[in-house]
Amino acid sequence: MDISEVARKSGVAASALRYYERKGLIRSLESAGARRKFSPAVLDQLALIALGQAAGFSLDEIRAMFTPGGEPNIDRAMLAAKADELERMVKRLKAMIEGLRHAAACPAPSHAACPSFQRLLKAASAGALEKRQRQLAPSGRKP
Repeated sequence: MDISEVARKSGVAASALRYYERKGLIRSLESAGARRKFSPAVLDQLALIALGQAAGFSLDEIRAMFTPGGEPNIDRAMLAAKADELERMVKRLKAMIEGLRHAAACPAPSHAACPSFQRLLKAASAGALEKRQRQLAPSGRKP
């Protein structure tokens, strides 16, 4: 398939396909002329890339999910770690939802006087600080 057909069938823009190729996520076959040609298996690779991105994996992490030949080779420990991370995120989001719902219906005269809203503020600021520390930490190491 040429790049336009892959783009049409996958819904991935040709520019993204070229970027994925540069990043080593997909490979084109020998091109005839100026147009890239891809194996039909690239559609499955693109589906895995989309799934990985939806789960929050980086493109580098997704690239590690493929063999050099483009076959899936997914590290189960990496999947389990991502599932744990998403589970923690869901718990934080549920707590945030509950706090916001309480703040919206709180009978206190102001949010500043509401102990539950104050806890929500402290949790949010602690989460922001933790996120900032993770961003500043050297790659591969946690603070």
